[in-house]
Amino acid sequence: MDRVLYIAMSGAQQTMLAQAANSQNLANANTTGFRSELSAFRSQPVFGPGYPSRVYAMAESPGVNYSSGTLESTGRTLDVAVSGPGWIAVQAPDGSEAYTRAGDLRITTAGILETSTGFPVLGNGGPLAVPPHQKLAIGRDGTVSVVPLGQQPNTLAVVDRIKLVNPSPSDLQRSADGLFVSRSGKPVPPDANVQLISGALETSNVNPVNAMVNMIELAQAYEMQVKVMSTARQNDAATTQLMVIQ
Repeated sequence: MDRVLYIAMSGAQQTMLAQAANSQNLANANTTGFRSELSAFRSQPVFGPGYPSRVYAMAESPGVNYSSGTLESTGRTLDVAVSGPGWIAVQAPDGSEAYTRAGDLRITTAGILETSTGFPVLGNGGPLAVPPHQKLAIGRDGTVSVVPLGQQPNTLAVVDRIKLVNPSPSDLQRSADGLFVSRSGKPVPPDANVQLISGALETSNVNPVNAMVNMIELAQAYEMQVKVMSTARQNDAATTQLMVIQ
C-alpha cells in the first residue's frame, strides 16, 4: 500500500507544480511582450538498493517559448515593438543589464526613459535621459529624437539611441523579476539589425484557450491522484479488518 500511496502523492505534488507554472502563464496572458514558460512531465526511476522498479512523475520546465506575440497598433509615441527577433536592453534593479520585449515606455519626472514596470531603458552610455521637449520620436533603429522646447517643429535633436540586442535564446535565462539576462552575466553587444516599430506593442505569446484547457487537464490529473490515494487507504482499512477477523 505504501508504495502506491507515495507514487500517487508524488504525482499529485508534481501536478500542482505544473499547475502553478500554467497559472503563471495564464496570469500574464495580457502582459506586453511576455514569453510563456514551457512545462513537461518526465518519468524518473527511483534508484537505491535493489532494482529500480518504481517510477515517479517529475514536472520540469524545458525552457521558455520564444515565439513572437502579435502586434497591436496603439498610435502612442512611446509605444515600441521589436520587429522580429531582438530585445530592448534595460537596467535591472541590481544595476546589471537585462532584456525585455515590453515596449510600453514612459518618461519619469526626472526625464529617464523607462518601461511601464520601472526598468530604465539603456542607451549608448547607460540609462537614457530625455530633456524637456515639445515632441518626441523613436526611429526604427531606436534613435530617440526630440523637438526642444521653444524650437521650430522641424528642429530635431538626437538625444540617444536605445540599445537593441539579439542574443541566441540559448544564451538567455529568465530572472526572478521577469526580465531576461545573459547566462554568462556579461552584457550582450548591440545589434544594428534589430528594428523597432513605433506606435505599436507586442502582445503576450500565451494562448489563453490552450492554457485554460491545460489547466482543466491538470486539475483532472490531480483529482485522479487523490482518488488513488483514497483507494489505497480503503484497501489498507479492508486488509486490517480481515486480519482482525482471522
